Amino acid sequence: MLYLLDANVLITAHNTYYALDQVPEFWAWLHYQGVNGKIKVPREMMDEVLAGNPDDLLYKWIREPRNRDALVLDENPNPPLIQKIVNEGYGKDLSDHELEQIGQDPFLVAHAMTSLNRCVVTTETSAPSKLRQNRKLPDVCTSFGVSCCDTFKLIRELKFTTSWDQQLSPSITETFQQELKLISKNDD
Repeated sequence: MLYLLDANVLITAHNTYYALDQVPEFWAWLHYQGVNGKIKVPREMMDEVLAGNPDDLLYKWIREPRNRDALVLDENPNPPLIQKIVNEGYGKDLSDHELEQIGQDPFLVAHAMTSLNRCVVTTETSAPSKLRQNRKLPDVCTSFGVSCCDTFKLIRELKFTTSWDQQLSPSITETFQQELKLISKNDD
């Protein structure tokens, strides 16, 4: 299974429960899973993260070529499929304002639809009564038969623990912590 991350997975993890400077093991694990083809972030979702604050540690981490290259999904979007997702998943006659509210979610669903062995990961929760631009990603995924889960199911499926790298040599987390120190030093 290839897990495709919504931007909110990275942003929420960093801003709440897995801050880069407090749980570096999670970010080293993400990098490792990206290198091994288990987790990817479509370019459109990566752009949402990069639209954030340049002084933010997550912004700096994702801009590091080694992290970006490990995680970015190197595929071009399928415009007709994206239009179908917008029309059938949200509404045919959406205003520019409504399209802006949807953001890049149709791209994420389209990337997931290119293979049965893909799953969208998002922090959004299902709200079946929501309509048009207010539809939630899990409900749009369901409409198109796309697998969808939250961050916690992802980490259970791929067995994340803070000691995940104990059997690896050299320690990926140690390498990551050194890189994190370098990123932080560049702030000063």
